[in-house]
Amino acid sequence: MTETLSKYIPTAAVELVFELIKTNNVHLKIVNERVTRHGDYRKLTNGQHQITVNASLNQYRFLMTLVHEIAHLVAFTKYGRNIKPHGIEWKQTFTLLMLPFLRPEVFPSQLLPLLARHFKNPKATSDTDARLSLALKQFDLPNDKNYIFEIPQGGTFRLYNGKIFKRGNKRVKRYECLEIATGRIYLFNPNAEVEFLK
Repeated sequence: MTETLSKYIPTAAVELVFELIKTNNVHLKIVNERVTRHGDYRKLTNGQHQITVNASLNQYRFLMTLVHEIAHLVAFTKYGRNIKPHGIEWKQTFTLLMLPFLRPEVFPSQLLPLLARHFKNPKATSDTDARLSLALKQFDLPNDKNYIFEIPQGGTFRLYNGKIFKRGNKRVKRYECLEIATGRIYLFNPNAEVEFLK
């Protein structure tokens, strides 16, 4: 297991992660990329805890996603299944589990201040933390995707599902985008990744 983990997460995190997996009896599945999520946690009918994480994530995002999902398991076990999935119990658990990893041997120094800020009140996904998401993206393999905020106003873009939109005005935090086929307006996070149609 440690050999497999070392392919996906920073070397300095392998032993700690292995202990988390062992202690919490996690069945880890590394899967092909799913566009809508980085990972998930499920308690199977046989009582086993299954966590899946996308193989395509960079090592820092993979580590955060894996610990994020283990935090769900730990929070549900400690507080019961009636808690909100990303409520206060999960936030506290996630922060507590991440603390041993927030050091320069695991994360590059330029990420540490952003991670420290993020873990004061972690979000349901690091993607909604625009600054952290951008900083993590620099460690991704190159791709042809753009963020919504990089698309010029009036520019068109395509989602992973083939739907085409025209970027509109920014509201407080999100961008209004018009779906070309239906004329409906949708709101997008500024750091949603899309394909810019030039």
